[in-house]
Amino acid sequence: MTTWPAAGSPYATVDDSIRILATTVREDGHRPKPHEAIGTIGGFGGGLVTALSQGLQQRRQRQIDRELRLEEARRSAYGTCISTSKQVSAAWWKLAASLRAEGSTEEQWREPAADAHAAWAPFSSAVAEVTVVGPAFVADAADALRRAMYALDMAGTAWHEAARQAGVGRLEDFDAQYMQAVEAKRAPGSAFQAAARRALQAES
Repeated sequence: MTTWPAAGSPYATVDDSIRILATTVREDGHRPKPHEAIGTIGGFGGGLVTALSQGLQQRRQRQIDRELRLEEARRSAYGTCISTSKQVSAAWWKLAASLRAEGSTEEQWREPAADAHAAWAPFSSAVAEVTVVGPAFVADAADALRRAMYALDMAGTAWHEAARQAGVGRLEDFDAQYMQAVEAKRAPGSAFQAAARRALQAES
């Protein structure tokens, strides 16, 4: 005996339904008439189309939700990277001003130096987050900015250490090296912002 999927089964096809109807007996003992069979099959087909349409809509909505979450994550990561890089710059600039001050002492340098060193960790974490959320060209720009900021950090650290050893902050050679690092970070900073804008515009 041949068995077919039930008419309401997700595995049933229109042909299956025709075969089922062909072997079905109504309550009055007669088989369904052609127009009754066609109506039943039409109802089955309409239900199938509705189910497929709903499935497509649900998948599309999930895709839209994923894209929106990614865009929000990228906006947050890019903004944090930019703001923390500026915090690193500002902290070292404050220390540089203290080192340049006539008659300044190691005691006066201690707090701005600590702030400058502390500013690095949030920036480094922000760059790592950009690497995670991408895309690749923004991650590359963030890494270039990280290298430039690291050079700034090293130049500032070298100046501060030399000042502590010399007992005086106004050291022209170290000041000049620091200023070179300040200038060198400008292009990577602008390049990262341009890459971030490009990535976000491409998604909007």
